[in-house]
Amino acid sequence: MFCPNCGKSNDDNAKFCQICGVSLQGTTPSGLAAASVVTSGPYAGFGTRFVAWLIDIIVILVGSGIVGALTFGGGAVVIFVAPWLYEAFMLSSEWQATIGKRAMSIVVTGLDGKRISFARATGRHFAKYLSAFILFIGFIMAAFTARKQALHDMIAETLVVQK
Repeated sequence: MFCPNCGKSNDDNAKFCQICGVSLQGTTPSGLAAASVVTSGPYAGFGTRFVAWLIDIIVILVGSGIVGALTFGGGAVVIFVAPWLYEAFMLSSEWQATIGKRAMSIVVTGLDGKRISFARATGRHFAKYLSAFILFIGFIMAAFTARKQALHDMIAETLVVQK
């Protein structure tokens, strides 16, 4: 299917164009628009993503605190492993979102609009360390890029979209 906006060839099952991010919902296989083309709006903005992150931090801290209390501090490794497993399992699940993202009605997809794998979710999680390491500029990029992608989204080739 060809994008009605930029003309790029996309997978016939794609929900969004891989180049410009235009919604391909409502287009025919030839790329002709069967309805109006949505050129903005499907991407989750910086503020929505930030609130989802705050909710997820609370979930992770409460969960890690419970494990730490039950093991009398012996589960300290949970502090390092829990955020990775939480995010990777949740994003690669049918929900395509963590609890915070689900509360904000956003999901993480591949560039083709489909669910991402556990490996891609893992890569996205660890790419966040790079986003943070460069003075959090990698996160701030989401406020200024066309598809609202942060650096870790670009590295993992993912999109965060409104559900």
